[in-house]
Amino acid sequence: MFHAEFKSINGSDKYPLSQVVYRGEDGSLLEVSHNRDAWKTRSPEEWKNLFTSRRTSFAPADLSGVWSKRELVLPELPDQDIVTLQEGFTPLFNAQKLAKEINVKSLQVKLCGNSHTGSFKDLGMTVLVSQVNHLIKNKAKIKAVACASTGDTSAALSAYCARAGIPSIVFLPAGKISVAQLVQPISNGSLVLALDTDFDGCMKIVQEVTADKSIYLANSMNSLRIEGQKTISYELCQEMGWQLPDVLIIPGGNLGNVSALAKGIDDLLELGLINKKPRIIVAQAENANPFYLAYKKDFNKLEPVQAKKTLASAIQIGNPVSYPKAEQAIKNYNGIVEQVSEQELSDAAHRADKIGLYTCPHTGVALGALFKLREKNVISSEESVVVISTAHGLKFSEFKAGYHEQKLEGISPKYANAIHRLPANAGAVQDVINNYAP
Repeated sequence: MFHAEFKSINGSDKYPLSQVVYRGEDGSLLEVSHNRDAWKTRSPEEWKNLFTSRRTSFAPADLSGVWSKRELVLPELPDQDIVTLQEGFTPLFNAQKLAKEINVKSLQVKLCGNSHTGSFKDLGMTVLVSQVNHLIKNKAKIKAVACASTGDTSAALSAYCARAGIPSIVFLPAGKISVAQLVQPISNGSLVLALDTDFDGCMKIVQEVTADKSIYLANSMNSLRIEGQKTISYELCQEMGWQLPDVLIIPGGNLGNVSALAKGIDDLLELGLINKKPRIIVAQAENANPFYLAYKKDFNKLEPVQAKKTLASAIQIGNPVSYPKAEQAIKNYNGIVEQVSEQELSDAAHRADKIGLYTCPHTGVALGALFKLREKNVISSEESVVVISTAHGLKFSEFKAGYHEQKLEGISPKYANAIHRLPANAGAVQDVINNYAP
C-alpha cells in the first residue's frame, strides 16, 4: 500500500530506491515520490493519533523523530535495517522575551542542533545510511559512502556509518571548518580528506569520485537526505498543536534544508493536518549569497559566486546544488530571501544567547534576517515566527569565545560579556559585584 520511489523533479522518469542514481535523464534533481493515495486511507485524526501514540512508545523506531513518521519517509524499509541514533524530537525553545523586544506575536526556536552529532544533518543521514544498509544487506556492491562537507554533514555521515559498520569518506575544505567539526569524522573512523579548496571544489570532486557507483553519494543532492530533513516540519506541527507559525526562517547554504522544509509542509497539507501555508524565509550570509542574488533578480538564473570567508562556515557555499528545489519552495510559500553581514549575524547570535540560548553562527544568520525584516515591517507585529536553529553552539566555541574576547576580525561586539580578571582578594571581588548591572 505505502510506496516510495525516485522521480525527476522536471521529468517523468522514475527509479526504484534500490537504484544508485542521483539525477534524472535530463540532469534534473530527483525527489522521493510517495503514493499519496495510500496516505488518504487514514483520516487526519487517525494520523494524529498514530503519531501521538508513538511519542509514548519505547520501540527503537518510535524513539526517532524521523522513523516515528516512517510511512511518510521510507515506508517499505524493514525496521531491522533502520540505523538510528534517536535523532529528532528536538526542543522548541520559547523565545518570548526576545519576541517582546522586537514586537512580534510569538517567537520560538527549533533546536535541531540538540541531536547526536549536534546538527540537523542527523535527520537526513539516518534515512540515507539506513537505505544504504538495506541495499548492502541485499547484496548491493557498495564499498563506502562519501560526502563533501563544511563540517556538519561529515559529522553525521561518519557517526551513522560507524553505527552501521559501513566505511565512510569525507571531503573537507582544509582550514575552513571548526575544530569540533573536524574531530567528529576523525573520531568516528572516516577516511578524512582535507583538500586545498572550498566546499564547492570538494563537491565537484566527490561527484567525480561517486561516479563509480560502488561509492555512494551522501550530499543533499541525494534526495534520501531530504526525506529525513523534511520531518522538521512534521515535528513543528505536532509540537505546536497541529498547526504551523505564520513565518518560518531558516539559514541557507547548499539549500537542501529549505527544500526539505517545504516538502514536509507539502505533505502536511496533503494529509489534511494543516490547511494554511506559512511563509518561508531563507537567510544567507552576505559573504556567501548566491540565492539572495538570484532572488533579487526574480530567479532569472543562478549565478554561482566565489563564496568569501564567513563566520557561518557551514553555509559558505557559492554554487548550491539544491537551488532548483529551493527556488520552487520560495515561490510556493510566498517566500523571501534576505542576507546579513558578519556584524549582524554575530550580534544576532549573541543577543539570542542573552535569553538562555547558545547560538551557532548559522542560526545567527537566521535571527539577523528576522531582526532586519522586522525593522522594515516585512514581518509584522501580528505574526508568529519560528527560527530553525541548524546546529549546536558548542560546535562553534571559537566563534563564541572570539566574540566575547573581542577577537573576531572586523566585528565590534555589541553584546560581549567580558571576564573580570582580579587579584585573589574579597575586596576586589566585592567591588565588581557591587557594580554589576545585568
